[in-house]
Amino acid sequence: MAEKVLMKGNEAIGEAAIHAGCRYYFGYPITPQSELTAYMAKRLLKIEGAAFIQAESEIAAINMVYGTAATGGRVMTSSSSPGISLKQEGISYIACAELPCLVVNMQRGGPGLGSIQPAQQDYFQATKGGGHGDYHLIVLAPSSVQELVDLTIKAFDLADKYRNPAMVLGDGLLGQMMEPVEFREKKNADLPSKEDWALGSCKGREPRKVVPFNLDPYELEKLVAKIGKKFEKMQDEVEYELINMDNPDIIIVAYGTVARVARTTIQKAKQEGINIGLIRPITLYPFPYKIINQYADKVKHILVSEMSLGQMLEDVKLAVEGKTKVSFYGRTGGVVISPTEILQEVKKILK
Repeated sequence: MAEKVLMKGNEAIGEAAIHAGCRYYFGYPITPQSELTAYMAKRLLKIEGAAFIQAESEIAAINMVYGTAATGGRVMTSSSSPGISLKQEGISYIACAELPCLVVNMQRGGPGLGSIQPAQQDYFQATKGGGHGDYHLIVLAPSSVQELVDLTIKAFDLADKYRNPAMVLGDGLLGQMMEPVEFREKKNADLPSKEDWALGSCKGREPRKVVPFNLDPYELEKLVAKIGKKFEKMQDEVEYELINMDNPDIIIVAYGTVARVARTTIQKAKQEGINIGLIRPITLYPFPYKIINQYADKVKHILVSEMSLGQMLEDVKLAVEGKTKVSFYGRTGGVVISPTEILQEVKKILK
């Protein structure tokens, strides 16, 4: 077993990325994820052949990611909410070019400049495309510092597997908290070769286009349809966690930090004779529609809880298909939900 070390969430992501083989980072500092940028500067500049650039802007950073991804290198960028917004055009181009990379978003309160406190208000942006055109990111939602490590490594593998950008969607609380983590020996995933598309290995063959551009709508439709088939295959990657699901009185659906809060709510509720179950989506795209639908037949009420006005709520309602009642409880702007608040909401529902 690997030795555990105490690390801040943002720094743990950086070390996990390096552990996964990432040797290229391009970003721009923004609270509450600036420690990740600083950590990558410190580590990558000591690794031969690696590159770190603090770009002049988020727009510049994502286009540096684009160029490096085209060579087949494992590359990442990171930011927080408004910074991710600035990267959206570049992310759309990367998705169109079918290039793998990792984007980390440690969410903060919004909209606009918002606050520097943690939030979950970027769910729509992360899971519904964010930029222009028909595309999706692979979106993974950690709920602990250890999962920041594990899912960062997994995100690189999934990005390579599907030749598609992947996102780790955390928040300011996860980025700033410190927990013991271990960096397990990485098993080599069975991933496709990059030799048939990476620019660094194009000798002796026709170079591929890294900026797909076609004014013929029928040709563009073929490209979009090809990309769309990947999203169908991604449904095999659905991941979730079920907690206390033996005959619950009510089910909570929550991810990330709020799922941590909900675990405490479950323990508090047991002391009062209330049995709460928790479905925690780990992949937000692809979303675990099927498991939520299955449990909708077994419970009278589902409560969705997020640090937003109710963005994941829409996907849960789609999953439930009207089989049971769905309610919502959330805080926004950077206010973190407490276990007591959720329990009070549960009691109101169960009256």
